Amino acid sequence: MKKIILTVVMAFTFGFVNAQEKADMAFGVKGGLNISTITNADVDGVNSKSLVGFHVGFFGEFMISNTFAIQPEVLYSAQGTKFEFEGLDGDLKLDYITIPVMAKYYVADAFSLEVGPQIGFLVSAKAKSGGESEDVKDELKSTDVSLNFGLGYDITENFMIGARYNFGLTRLQDELFPDEDESKNSVFQISIGYKF
Repeated sequence: MKKIILTVVMAFTFGFVNAQEKADMAFGVKGGLNISTITNADVDGVNSKSLVGFHVGFFGEFMISNTFAIQPEVLYSAQGTKFEFEGLDGDLKLDYITIPVMAKYYVADAFSLEVGPQIGFLVSAKAKSGGESEDVKDELKSTDVSLNFGLGYDITENFMIGARYNFGLTRLQDELFPDEDESKNSVFQISIGYKF
C-alpha cells in the first residue's frame, strides 16, 4: 500500500514539475459501464456469462511533455460474472476500489493511447442465486493486480470519452485447491469524463 501511494505522489509531483505546453495538469471525474467476467469460471457444470456493472471516480492528468502524460485514478468498480448451474441463474458480484496509474501518449491533439498497472482492493463479494445471497469475501484475495490497455478522445477541452480493457494478473481465490485453475478478473470499460 505504501508503494502505491508513493507511486501516485511521485506521478503527481513529476507531472507538475515537468509539464510543458499542454495544460500542466487537470483534475476530473469519470464514470461508465463495466462488462466483466471471470476467467476459468466454467467448471463442474457452471456456465459463466458477462456481468454488466459500472465504475465511477476521479482522476488527475499530468503532462510530462507535449504528447506524454501520467493519469492516476481512484475508482469504485462493480464487476464479477453471471453464472448458470443446473438450471439456476445467479451472479458473483465483486466490488473494488481500484487505483490505475496510466501512461498516456497523445498520437494526435485529442486522441490518446494508454497503458498502465492497477491495484484493486476488494470491498465486498456476494454470490446470489435463487433469491439467496452469500458473502464470499473471505474466500477471495483482498487485493487484485491487473494491467490496463485503452484509448481516449477529448471531445472538447472539458469532456472526454474512453475505452479500456482490464486484464487480471493475480488469481481471485485466497486458496487454490488441487487441480483447480486460477480465476482472474477480466473487465472491459467504457467511460465518459469531465476535466475541471
